[in-house]
Amino acid sequence: MLVALMTDNGEGHLRQGEVLLRVTHLVVEYPSAGGGRVHAVSDVSIDLVEGETLGLVGESGCGKSTLGRAILQLPRPKSGSVIFDDLDLTHLRGKQLRRIRQKVQIIFQDPISSLNPRHRIFDIVADPLRMWRTGTKAEIAAKVRQVLQDVGLDPDAVGRRRPFELSGGQCQRVCIARALIQEPKVLVCDEPVSSLDVSVQAQVLNLLEDMKLRYGLTLLFIAHDLAVVKSISDRVAVMYLGKLCEVSSADDLYRRPAHPYTRALLRAIPIPDPAHKQSIEGVITGELPSPVSPPSGCRFRTRCPRADEICAAEEPPMRELADGHHVACHHPLWDGTGAAEPATSVAVPQGGGELTCGGS
Repeated sequence: MLVALMTDNGEGHLRQGEVLLRVTHLVVEYPSAGGGRVHAVSDVSIDLVEGETLGLVGESGCGKSTLGRAILQLPRPKSGSVIFDDLDLTHLRGKQLRRIRQKVQIIFQDPISSLNPRHRIFDIVADPLRMWRTGTKAEIAAKVRQVLQDVGLDPDAVGRRRPFELSGGQCQRVCIARALIQEPKVLVCDEPVSSLDVSVQAQVLNLLEDMKLRYGLTLLFIAHDLAVVKSISDRVAVMYLGKLCEVSSADDLYRRPAHPYTRALLRAIPIPDPAHKQSIEGVITGELPSPVSPPSGCRFRTRCPRADEICAAEEPPMRELADGHHVACHHPLWDGTGAAEPATSVAVPQGGGELTCGGS
C-alpha cells in the first residue's frame, strides 16, 4: 500500500492514508493531423481506496476513456505517475508490466469487437491462464467453468460458441469473466454498459456489484450516463476537456453540485415522464472547444454563464468546499457555507430494474 499526501499542487483532492491506486499529474497527448498536439488528458490526479468504486463522468471526447487506458499504459502517458502496489507503472516495461496487468484489468466499451471472433468462448476466458501457465489443464478448465457460472453464463451452453453467436449482454459477461479469471485487484470499466439496452444495463451493473463483493474488486467505472454512475459509485469525478472539475461522494455531488458543468450534466438527464417539461435553465450552449488548442484559464469558461476575466486569466485550483467535496472553479455554485443551488436528483431503484431519473 502507498500513502497519499494532500498538497496544494493539484493533488488537494487526494486522500490521506492508504490507497490502492494513485494517479498523479497524468498527461496524455496525441499528434494531430495539422501538426499540433491533442491534449487528451491534462494534469489529472485521482486515487482509489481498496474496495471502493470511483465513477468517472463527462461528455464524449473529454478524455475519460483515455485516462482509464493510460492507467494500464495503453497508451503510455507523456508524463505523470501511476502507482499501484508501490510500483510506478510508467517505469515498467516488458514482462514486468504484463505481470502487473494481471492485477489491473480492463473491460472495454464494445463487448463484441473486444473478443476474438475466431475463438470459442471457453478459450477466450482460458487464454490468460494458459499464457501464464497458471495451473494444469484440468485446473484451468475448472476455473473457467466457475467464473462463467459466476457471471451468469452456462459453460456447457456457451463454452463452444463464438462471440457472434451471443448477444451483446452475453458478450459483456464474457469480457467480465475474462477480466476476472486472473483475480485482479483493480478493474477499469470503460463504459461497459453504453452499448447495451437499458434492461440489460441494469443486469450488468448488478453483476458488477456482485463480482465486486465476491472477488474483492476496486472499480474505476467510466461512463457518460450520470444515472448509471450514481447507481454504482461511491465517489464521482467529473472531467471536462481533459481536466478534472469536481470530485465528491456520489450522494453529495448529485444533491448539491458545485461546478456549473456538473449541474448542467445533471439537468440534462432525461426524465422518463411524458408530462414533465424539461427546463432549459443551465443548459450548456456553444461548441466544445478543440482539444488541440484548449482555452486559457478555465477550460469550461467559453460555455459557462458565470465566466469573467479571472476565468480567462487563471486556471482554477482544485479546492475543498466541504468534507470530501472538491471543485476546480473560481465561482462555484456554493461556497461551503451557504445553501447549494438546486439541481436534478437521480433516483435509482434497488435490486435491479430500469434506471429512472427524477427532477426538481
